[in-house]
Amino acid sequence: MNIEELLGSFVRRLNRRDMHLSASTLDSSLPAPAPDLKYLLYLHVPYCIALCPFCSFHRVKFERDSATRYFDCLRREISLVTDAGYSFDELYVGGGTPTVLPDELVATIAAVRARHAVDDISVETNPDHLRADALQKLKQAGVTRLSVGVQSFDDNLLKAMRRFDNYGSGPQIAARLKEVRGIIDTVNVDMIFNLPQQTESSLRHDLDVLVDDVAADQVSFYPLMTSDSTRAEMSRTMGTSSLSRQKDYYQLITERMLSAGYLRSSAWCFSRKPGMYDEYIVDREQYVGLGSGAFSFLKGALFANTFSIGGYMELLEAGKSSVASKRAMSAHDQKRYYLLMRLFGGTLDKECAEERFNGEFQHGLWAELTALKAIDAVRDTGKSLVLTERGYYLWVVLMREFFSETNTLRDQMRHDIDRPSSVRNSEESTNVRA
Repeated sequence: MNIEELLGSFVRRLNRRDMHLSASTLDSSLPAPAPDLKYLLYLHVPYCIALCPFCSFHRVKFERDSATRYFDCLRREISLVTDAGYSFDELYVGGGTPTVLPDELVATIAAVRARHAVDDISVETNPDHLRADALQKLKQAGVTRLSVGVQSFDDNLLKAMRRFDNYGSGPQIAARLKEVRGIIDTVNVDMIFNLPQQTESSLRHDLDVLVDDVAADQVSFYPLMTSDSTRAEMSRTMGTSSLSRQKDYYQLITERMLSAGYLRSSAWCFSRKPGMYDEYIVDREQYVGLGSGAFSFLKGALFANTFSIGGYMELLEAGKSSVASKRAMSAHDQKRYYLLMRLFGGTLDKECAEERFNGEFQHGLWAELTALKAIDAVRDTGKSLVLTERGYYLWVVLMREFFSETNTLRDQMRHDIDRPSSVRNSEESTNVRA
């Protein structure tokens, strides 16, 4: 096992210890917003036409009536947080597949823009929704970035992922991407590497299609990330994946993308032009998440909305908050989270970090920073901390573990929906942590 995976294993244990949310029984709402602060708004739309075996996000099979009602509740929730004083300048709509009902999505974006001066709007979608007329509507609605879940252009892998019949073959998906090129300012293509059955040859083919054929604006290459609930199903349908080849695959991706002129936007995102953003968590420390299963990070605490879609809609139709759980982070954990997210983007501004943590950032993380420098993962330029080549891969491992544990947390909260309240209350009385 290499040093990166050893550190990843250590982080996994820390995450499993720290990412525990207790039921929010005393105050089931978000805290008051900071005055004059603009937040990022995340909206979660959990509906998908088909459920992929590798996906651990909060999602359900699409039903038109349920989804229509859900979008209405999402707009109610937007009004609630706006009336509470929150102000937003950036919007990210994820899922699920937010474009399952395009008109409802456009109406929801309009509801945000009617009350907030939102400059950047990013929306996730799938290849079957890449139609010029639909994208023109999104552009008119203000969408500036579209993130398309492609995962691979290899037909054998698409079939193993149960995506071939639903979204088309690799050549068909590539053709759709080319047909809609230029409609939205930035089109990001989401890919997965280190899939079971993936070979070096199939990965090289994916890279060739992205660079030479599609000429994608932006590409995000995610390492395979699973949860307890999806691991068994994925093993049954696709086989198992080996971490031993992940580093080689990442180096292959990095060399190909950088040699083609792409720039790093994060440890696993590559963009044709500077200034293209990737994950909103890279440069937005605080954000508000609305919708069933959405997370918010505010004032050093993580908040989770109910994962019960029916319960979510009942709460919003009654004019109530959907927040179900909360986890307050210690001062040290907040510094570690800040370090993880900022260096995911490649660079951490030391002056900004010290200002954020009242001069205690580097002192408080002395052990962590010393270790990162000792293994040549981070370099200190004086003004900034920057990732080295080794550090970029380490951050892929660390973020993989962070998101995998978040997926396990989603499993836990989905499981809680089905348990009798008497059982949940008994467990919470013994498990609640400060």
